[in-house]
Amino acid sequence: VQLQASGGGLVQAGGSLRLSCAASGRTFSSYDMAWFRQAPGKEREFIAAIRRSGVSTYYADSVKGRFTISRDNAKNTVYLQMNSLKPEDTAVYYCAARRNGILSTIRSMYDYWGQGTQVTVSS
Repeated sequence: VQLQASGGGLVQAGGSLRLSCAASGRTFSSYDMAWFRQAPGKEREFIAAIRRSGVSTYYADSVKGRFTISRDNAKNTVYLQMNSLKPEDTAVYYCAARRNGILSTIRSMYDYWGQGTQVTVSS
């Protein structure tokens, strides 16, 4: 599967953005999907994941209550709605897909990655 992330940009603190990740292929609904982010000089970190059915989700503590992951299997797209953005949310955001197993927060468990989209939050 090929992933294309979009929707990043520059926003003021307290603002909102919605990221999208479009997937190619007919088997999108067979993949668990996740968002990770990587700030300059830091490791890529887990943000949110959603089960292939869309029923189960999981969030990092740092974004819980502010970010929402969702998916539309008919459109082969996963979304990340980001509200109440903070300067520390500034990073490149990546979407990822996992074919087998349970919902995971571990980077190495994901098989496919998008190219990343930059999110910059100004104070």
